Amino acid sequence: MPQGILENAKEAISGKGLKIVLPEGNDPRILEAALRHKEEGLLTPIVLGDQGEIQKVADKNGLKLGDLKIINPAYYEEFDKLVEDFVEARKGKTSKEEAEFLLKTNVNYFGVMLVKTGLVDGMVSGAVHTTGDTIRPALQIIKTKPGVKRVSGIMVMISPEGKQLLFADTAVNITLQSDELADVAVETAKSAKSFGMDPYVALLSFSTHGSAKHDLATKVARAKEIALELDPEIKVEGEIQFDAAIDPETAKQKAPNSEVAGKANVFIFPDLQAGNIGYKIAQRLGGYKALGPILQGLNAPVNDLSRGCSAQDVYEISIITASQAL
Repeated sequence: MPQGILENAKEAISGKGLKIVLPEGNDPRILEAALRHKEEGLLTPIVLGDQGEIQKVADKNGLKLGDLKIINPAYYEEFDKLVEDFVEARKGKTSKEEAEFLLKTNVNYFGVMLVKTGLVDGMVSGAVHTTGDTIRPALQIIKTKPGVKRVSGIMVMISPEGKQLLFADTAVNITLQSDELADVAVETAKSAKSFGMDPYVALLSFSTHGSAKHDLATKVARAKEIALELDPEIKVEGEIQFDAAIDPETAKQKAPNSEVAGKANVFIFPDLQAGNIGYKIAQRLGGYKALGPILQGLNAPVNDLSRGCSAQDVYEISIITASQAL
């Protein structure tokens, strides 16, 4: 078994002094994860919120804040400069007054601005906010990397035996056309490599190599062609059914000449509905640990938590976020 994604990330960030902002300082899961990072020193956590309110949450949950760094946006020393940078980043779409209001009242906008200005290296939010509330500030301010058309979300799926798979898109894009599916496939393959994986990418469908005739299957088959145009080195197959993608015996029957069939470890779902359902089935029935969603395609790392996350999830996503900053 190759070294795990988390172990690779820990090695990569060790000694780098990377800073991760956690905007939801009033949540005990966030505080527990932040304090663990503070104690271990793998990264520097910064939480947002009112010191008094955070102290109450800590006391109620038996947590000792010590010298954990806490920033209250309303009393931030460089607030005026952050407002100026916000207005500049929005290029006329947000007034100074609107910027002041958002930075004082919306911790996700404040956190994203700390990332944008380089004061921290990444942000992890979503324990109490929706995916939209977490992602929207990042899309507006940090924006996508050059050449990347859209942000997408991946789940790291870890089996009870430690097998690691990536599922995408599980968080952002409700529907995807062929060129968009291809973009997600190429970006997810890059993410897999950054996690120390050798990616074998399956573009999933209810059809394998024309076994069913439908526009939805054709859309996926076309995505493979475009993915190969974008990255001729990518190992990708599609359209392909999940059983043929993951099971070697089924692959021999359905796709005998494929270099990906039977050994796929990166799965691209045809739309968000399928991706969300798929990862939750693996999680609830297959006993897989679901780590994420991890956002890819942004100029700087901002990651979204599930609102049902544990303190351990927050701890682990913070490590992955720090590694993305490298």
